[in-house]
Formats: sequence, structure tokens, C-alpha cells
Amino acid sequence: MRILRVIPSLDPRGGGVAEAACKIDSALIERGTEIEVACLDAPNAGDFLINYPAKVHALGPAKMGYGYSPLLVPWLKANRTRFDAIIVDGLWQYHGFAVWRAISKTDTPYFVFTHGMLDPWFKRAFPLKHLKKWLYWPWADYRLLRDATAVLFTCEEERRLARESFWLYRCNEVVTSFGTATPPMNGRDLAGRFLQKFPELKNKRVFLFLSRIHEKKGCDLLIEAFARVASDHSDLHLVMAGPDQTGWASRLKEQAATLGVADRITWPGMLQGDDKWGAFHAAEVFCLPSHQENFGIVVAEAMACGKPVLISNKVNIWREIDVDGGGVVRDDTTDGTENALRYWLALPAAEQQAMRDAATHSFNARFQIDKVAQVLIEIIGRESRV
Repeated sequence: MRILRVIPSLDPRGGGVAEAACKIDSALIERGTEIEVACLDAPNAGDFLINYPAKVHALGPAKMGYGYSPLLVPWLKANRTRFDAIIVDGLWQYHGFAVWRAISKTDTPYFVFTHGMLDPWFKRAFPLKHLKKWLYWPWADYRLLRDATAVLFTCEEERRLARESFWLYRCNEVVTSFGTATPPMNGRDLAGRFLQKFPELKNKRVFLFLSRIHEKKGCDLLIEAFARVASDHSDLHLVMAGPDQTGWASRLKEQAATLGVADRITWPGMLQGDDKWGAFHAAEVFCLPSHQENFGIVVAEAMACGKPVLISNKVNIWREIDVDGGGVVRDDTTDGTENALRYWLALPAAEQQAMRDAATHSFNARFQIDKVAQVLIEIIGRESRV
């Protein structure tokens, strides 16, 4: 099978979509699938293009915030017959509309991952942006989804929520699985190296946040909740890891100083490779009290490392995690986040270990990338023949 992935950017600083695409494409290639990628990064955008596991066609730089490139539609028309299927990652940018323009009236099947971008949280949080999306929706992304061979949702919760954003909504919905690769096996060594880089974490109980520093991630909730419990546990330390693309980190650091916990929070920035896995293995638990989270690759990565996840019920895979017992799920509020932290801290050692084991089992059963790749191949084969 030959598959083309069309994605706005492969830059890992943009969030989990690029990271997930890289992991899934690696697994598909291992299964004998031929993968190529068309993105709207500039050809010299960075080493992430060179290091990607598949052949990359960088057709940028994209213009404006919309990500427009005049090269994409002609390239798709010229190359579509080389592929058995096309995968589109994400909405609200030109790449999806370009696929619709170039492919919709041909015999080439295409599939769309919405990646949570139809979640009604955005409508409530950013009403002006939602109005702009409404102006765009009927003549662009509505058509993209309507004419797709299938629209792929990474969990049942994402599919359910997608129906609540726009009344003009029609597509062939299919729920697939999603996940990440098994982490490196030398976890103890990676944790030791990470602690050497950040010696203030040695002999501490590390609570880890690892994601973009962004309003929707609930970073302020976590800092407030951590401050409430830290006074009762002198050995706790919080790591807030991730890229700060909006400048919010400075305000969060001011919040931590006001709450008296600035010296108990480490801000290592974006972590990748061994540093990222070292952080997971050095942590006691992983925390993500997001207001909106489609899947949360980092949640699966934490569970792959045997770490219980303290998450909000706005992380779309919360039901699966709750059923499996691999973490603690609470509301996306300060009180809910505090309750999750206190619940974990109050558990007897045996029950904490049972939750660690459940996290590992849940990852292996639901989110291991080889299984994700196999399910995706089966869906593409089945739906393309309909």
C-alpha cells in the first residue's frame, strides 16, 4: 500500500500531531507500507524534515496564518495516482481545502484525522474565532469531511464531541485507535541522566507536566493545585516541560512566585529524545489537567513508561483510562486538579503500584503503535473498497 500524508507542518514544536504522524508512519513503514509526506514547511525549515522516516515533500513556506501555498494543489494533481490513499491531518488550514480541490472528484480515496479540532470547547473558549470558522466551514472543511472516504476519530469521545460544533455536519465517521511507540528500555539510565541535568530534582517526588505551555492545557490549574498540596509534602517537586509559543510561561512563573512555590518548580523547556523519556522515567506521576485534549500522545507515552496519569475529564481518552485504572480523572478545575493530586498522594504503596501496572497494561492493550498501525491499514483497505 502506498500512502501520502498531507500535513501543515512536521515541526515538533507545533504539538502532538507532527509527533504522532512520525510514530505512526514509522510503524506503517515497518509493516511494508510505502509512505510519503507533503507538508507546507519551507524546504530548509530544519533537521526534522531530514530525519523524518519517510520521504518528505516540503512545499512551503506557507503564507499567512492560513498556511497557503500555491504549490500544493498542482503537486497533488500531478502525483495523486501514485498513491492508494491520502491521509489529511487536521482542519482549518489550507492543506485540507487543497486536498478537497485536487482529489474530491477523482477515484483516489482520502481520509481525514480531525485531531480534536471540532471539539466544542473551542466554540466556548474562543467565540470570535468560532465565528470566523463558521464563515470558512460551509465552503471548505465541511466539504472536505463530507466527501472524504472516511473521517477518522481517535476515540469515541472525540467522535461524539465533533457533532456539537457545527449543525452543518455530515461525514462517514470511523473510530480508529491512536498511540505511540514503546519507549526505550533503559529507563533507569535515562532517568539518572535527566536528574544529573536537573540536580534540584534528586531525592524528590517528581510530578511531571510535559506538553505545550498553553492556556488550554490547564497549566495555571496545576500550579495552583500543586501549591495547595506542596505545603503538606516537603519532598514534592513539579516539572513544567514544554515549548512556550504564546509567552504565557512568564505569567505562570509569576503565579508560582506569588503562591510561594517558585523554587519547587523546574521549567526545562521543550524536551525531546532521551531527555523526554528521562523525564517520564524520573517522574512519579504525569499530570495533564487540560480544558481540551483530543487524545494526548504524552498521556500514552507516560503510561508506556508505567506512570499513572492524573488528567482531566476533558482529555478525550479519559474513559478508557478510568476503566483500565491507569490514572485519576477529575474535573478541569483547580479543585478537581488538587483532588487528583491528593488522591494519588493518599494511596497506600500497594495501590500506587497497582495503578502503575494498570497504566502499563492499558498502554499495551490500547495505545501501542504497532496495533494502531495495523488498525489503520485495515480501515483504509476496508473503506476504500466501499
